Amino acid sequence: MADARPFHWEFTPEEVTREVFKIEGGVPLHGEVPISGSKNAALKMFAAAILTGERCRFTNVPEIEDVRVMAETLRDIGVVVDHPAPNVYEIASGDVEWLFVPLEAAAKMRASFMLLGPLLSRFGRVIISNPGGDRIGRRPVDLHVEAMRTLGATIEYRNGYYFATAPGRLRGTEIRFPFVSVMGTENAMLAATLADGHTVIRPAAQEPEVDDLIVFLTKMGAEVQRTYPDTIEVVGKRRLRGAEHHVIPDRIEAGTFAVAGAVTGGQITLTGAPCDHMTAFLDVLGRAGVLATCAGDRIAIDGRGVADGAFRAVDIETAPYPGLPTDIQSPTSVLLTQAQGTSTVHEAIFEDRLEWLTDLNRMGASIDLLDKHHATIKGRTPLHGAEAEIGDLRAGASLILAALAADGESTIHGAHHVERGYENIERKFADLGARIARLEEGTVSSSS
Repeated sequence: MADARPFHWEFTPEEVTREVFKIEGGVPLHGEVPISGSKNAALKMFAAAILTGERCRFTNVPEIEDVRVMAETLRDIGVVVDHPAPNVYEIASGDVEWLFVPLEAAAKMRASFMLLGPLLSRFGRVIISNPGGDRIGRRPVDLHVEAMRTLGATIEYRNGYYFATAPGRLRGTEIRFPFVSVMGTENAMLAATLADGHTVIRPAAQEPEVDDLIVFLTKMGAEVQRTYPDTIEVVGKRRLRGAEHHVIPDRIEAGTFAVAGAVTGGQITLTGAPCDHMTAFLDVLGRAGVLATCAGDRIAIDGRGVADGAFRAVDIETAPYPGLPTDIQSPTSVLLTQAQGTSTVHEAIFEDRLEWLTDLNRMGASIDLLDKHHATIKGRTPLHGAEAEIGDLRAGASLILAALAADGESTIHGAHHVERGYENIERKFADLGARIARLEEGTVSSSS
């Protein structure tokens, strides 16, 4: 095992103007890592807080860039957003007058489009830009727009903006999606909470983050329930109240650190981990020969089998919950480069989420991209340090995993992408013994 001496990087003057991760790989990770609150749950709850003028309080909110962007967007439209302590936010909407969500917010974060449903339902009008987010293929918002129209809204699209109005209250109805959409389900659900009458949403997304949102809405006084696995029913109320809620743990962050422990041949324990929400992923780890043990809110990962080639090739396919999450496909692909045999990856959700695998090939992997949705990974191939550019959030975290497992030094550019969804990821890895440092704009940040 490599020694655990204090680790520091020296940077040239040219480097200090860039935002990168510097990583020296080949160090097995050991120790405990706390799992932060769910990004995908927290963002939707911030949007839900608009449904009432009373104060809502959230704990276990991850300290990440997407949360900061959402908070600032809410402030820009007149919502009071306080941040009294780390991981705690308080939101009071009152009378929001500026019902305009600008391009700047949408370009930074796709979840800004979640403001459509609550603003329209409570205030009767909103102008909202087409959303941005990671470049991982087509992610149309047509389903959101059509859901609002089904509820009685009038929506026009002009010059990159949706102009939505709903004279009087929205009307309860049946919303049928052509396929499962997580954000579509959530946006429709938020809009229906203040609509006049009964709304049925089918097929409704079954993700834990959706159910956590239902729990929060119920605390607010909404009448929302999942009546079948793929069906959510809402009886609209005239007003909702403020509430307090503890955000569930982030299952994608948990999966990322689980892979880190395995692919570096280490032993780590995830604390505050959502075991019950990770069945499909833990099944993949088991089939690959990774020892993963769940007990309460702790997941113990033993990756020492990598030393003697004990990891096995497996075939994976992403799917809506309870299937394997698309967000965990990228980290899992890193693990498969260290498995004996040929694995296949079927990315069934997004069409461009496999493109980043070419970066893994530059680090020594043997991966064939068959088309936009399929790839084969031939293992086991030693990884080596390299220079790479992060293109999106999940690929960025996965490049860090590959660099941690690789021999030698890696420079990973575009660290800001990872900051969107992982709370202080470099510190958490450093606490596990990783030799990782982050260089931020004009300053050197090192971890030991």
